[in-house]
Order: sequence, then structure tokens, then C-alpha cells
Amino acid sequence: MPEWRERIVVNPAICHGKACVRGTRVLISVILDNLAAGVPHEEIRDSYSSIQELDIQAALAYAAELAREGAADLLPAEDSTRIRLPMNI
Repeated sequence: MPEWRERIVVNPAICHGKACVRGTRVLISVILDNLAAGVPHEEIRDSYSSIQELDIQAALAYAAELAREGAADLLPAEDSTRIRLPMNI
């Protein structure tokens, strides 16, 4: 499993500050929604050509971290300051 923090970022200027794949505007929630709907990894990659298999694995690891901890630390895309995102349930 890849280190998800290397592949997932938050930048207030991109996607309204929601978690997305580094260097893209592909929201992690979109990847997870597709996986939850049973969409195969290959089809997700075909639909979002800017992401790789490691990005899908990182999205799953991120979701697991949120489920385990209730919150996850993310590095903003342009900064090294950590942001603590609460889990909204």
C-alpha cells in the first residue's frame, strides 16, 4: 500500500479545499464513490486519465485512516503545514 500522504493533498485554491490526487483535480471522494459502486480500477483510470493505480490505492488507504482515526493529517499542496481534517459523521 502506498504512503497515501505522498499522493493526496488539500489546497484551498483547488477543489474548494477537498482532498484530491496530487497534481490533479480528481477528488478522493469521487474515486471512493466509484469503488463503492463497484466500478473496476481500470475503468476509473480510463475515466480519469490523470490518475494511476497507486492513486486509487492511496484513496483506499486514506479512507481506512479516516475510518480508523476519525480524522487524518494532510499536507497542503503548496505548504508543509499539516491540516487536521475532522471526520463528519
